[in-house]
Amino acid sequence: MNSTYLFRVTLLDQLHSGQWQAGDRLPTEREFGEQYQISRSTVRKVLAEMKAQGWIAQTVGSGTYVTDKALVAVPHNKASTGSSPNAGWHTSPAELMEARMALEPAIIEMVIGNATTADFEQMAHCCTRAEAATSVEEFEEWDGMFHEVIARAAHNGFVARLFKLMNQARAQGEWGMLKKRSLTPERRLAYQLEHRALLQAIKARDPVQAKALAVQHLVHVRRNLLNY
Repeated sequence: MNSTYLFRVTLLDQLHSGQWQAGDRLPTEREFGEQYQISRSTVRKVLAEMKAQGWIAQTVGSGTYVTDKALVAVPHNKASTGSSPNAGWHTSPAELMEARMALEPAIIEMVIGNATTADFEQMAHCCTRAEAATSVEEFEEWDGMFHEVIARAAHNGFVARLFKLMNQARAQGEWGMLKKRSLTPERRLAYQLEHRALLQAIKARDPVQAKALAVQHLVHVRRNLLNY
């Protein structure tokens, strides 16, 4: 998994959410590295890109600060909308699907290496709740939570935050409308069976099979939602 890309996405989301305002001091390179379990060179590279865009300013002996330009460049910031942290943030279903295709199979080996019995129980619980759902909205909630719980099983805080962000994107209206239009009883049953198969492969700690099943499931979802 590309740690530079993931760290960049996380920092941009924090700007989108309004977590940082103009003039706020950012954590140090060391603090970022410890928080996200990445190298200082990765932190330094992303901060250099943000500085080149004019979104942060660095003062020797003082620190790194968010600039006014960052708020202009990220217009849906909480400060400009006055709404909830994610209310103005938007990504298209195609972008979200592309990110899922790249990231979900990529963490499988990490999940298989770190998942506990409790993690497997949570995955199974999500499958059970999705199978018992009486509405598309309830099914989609537990469907999304299944994938988020798998990400949490990697036991990497950086990965968990990123997948929580993707689950928030799934809650956007455009994704929900596509899912509702495309989700026939036959497709829902297929998704449920694919989830159970993926869970079994992860429990068996079979990275080749689990990764193949994850890709197969995502291709299936993409074809049903986006027709390719």
